[in-house]
Amino acid sequence: MKKRFVFFPTVVWFLLVFTGSAFAQEQQDLDYLKYKASLYDTMTKDWAMLKRFQEANAKLAPPAKNENRVVFMGDSITDLWDNEGFGGFFPGKPYVNRGIGGQTTPQMLLRFRQDVVALKAKVVVILAGTNDIAGNTGPSTSEMIQDNFTSMTEIARANGIRVVLASLLPVCDYKKNKEGKPLLQTARRPPEKIRALNEWLKQFCIKNDVVYLDYYSAMVDDKGFLKEDLTYDGLHADARGYAVMAPLAEKAIAEALKKKR
Repeated sequence: MKKRFVFFPTVVWFLLVFTGSAFAQEQQDLDYLKYKASLYDTMTKDWAMLKRFQEANAKLAPPAKNENRVVFMGDSITDLWDNEGFGGFFPGKPYVNRGIGGQTTPQMLLRFRQDVVALKAKVVVILAGTNDIAGNTGPSTSEMIQDNFTSMTEIARANGIRVVLASLLPVCDYKKNKEGKPLLQTARRPPEKIRALNEWLKQFCIKNDVVYLDYYSAMVDDKGFLKEDLTYDGLHADARGYAVMAPLAEKAIAEALKKKR
């Protein structure tokens, strides 16, 4: 009887923990599916979201003489940088934010001429790829992602624009949502895939004399995950994260401006 008394609560405890964890994952999956449904609804009308910056682009004056205009092309990590709580995106600098949350490299490639080339940028800083790995616009092979980076680089250079390719940020599962449920970011963005794409980007930059902007090394912890104190959700940077990223971006831009193109 004594063994049954010990064994039964142990089994119940295990089942509660297991089902609770499974429920948390199911809820996160459901929230993600709702997000993707909303995203796909938008994309069926304007897949690359070309309309997002059309008005802003039309209002943007041509660069002043000797202005070193820099365009940041990217996804939500770039898009959110405009938030004043995250630093307000380089106040006083001739930098233009053209990040769109949720985007993948094929979408950026389609709007690259409109949102980078037409703005007469001297430098473009490209931060992309994490949403390709997550499958936001469908499955993407490594070769497909690499081709899109290559094409954006070639378009920029053909138009006299210097290129900075930024590493993907690491992710982590340390954070919880408002309900206390874990935010499991590594499920859709496996760390090994992030590291592999970063290594390709680094080697591509070396071979093609392109500036490599290494956010990853400055933001990864000793376990290979995004440092807990640099993120609010395990995927995106918080104010402290952007404070780490900003000087690295400035250094990369300065290096790119020294190049002929």
